[in-house]
Amino acid sequence: MVGQKQIAPGMTISLNQKLYRVESCVKVTVPKGTPFIKTKLRDLSNQTVIEKNFKPDQTVQDVSLIERKLEFLYLEGKQYLFLDIGNLEQVLIPPNIVGNTVNYLKEGVDLKASFYGDTVFSVELPQFLELMVAKVESPKGSKDQSGLRLATLETGAKIDVPPFIEVGDIIKVDTKTDEYIQRV
Repeated sequence: MVGQKQIAPGMTISLNQKLYRVESCVKVTVPKGTPFIKTKLRDLSNQTVIEKNFKPDQTVQDVSLIERKLEFLYLEGKQYLFLDIGNLEQVLIPPNIVGNTVNYLKEGVDLKASFYGDTVFSVELPQFLELMVAKVESPKGSKDQSGLRLATLETGAKIDVPPFIEVGDIIKVDTKTDEYIQRV
């Protein structure tokens, strides 16, 4: 349990049997009243953001999420099957948790997963991955001076690449910004 004065961005708290990550917090003082902490909290189960105020004497349950390294195996039904590298157990993760990281998933890709008990709340890819170009389209519009072309990667992700990139090339991609970095 922590008091409202100890709430800080980045920490994970439990309210009403739900887990939230503190996105921001501001101490608000009012001329005729009790000061309070105004927070923005991200619900880890559905990624929605709510605002919540905490009174000075109010305490909240601080929660520690455990990060574990997982390796993607394959899609099983509508869920994604991973191997927990630490204990060699298989972990099924629903699509709403995997989210947009699915664009870069292929067999053997390692990622970090945040667990609370046996429940996965988020997954995070490495910032850079090396992937093969599966398809390249002709340059965008004739008036485009950059000469960039749209490439489809082996995972299905689509990114802009320079004109010298061809099908079969292995390229380094920034998974956070969806940008081409270099040919490998």
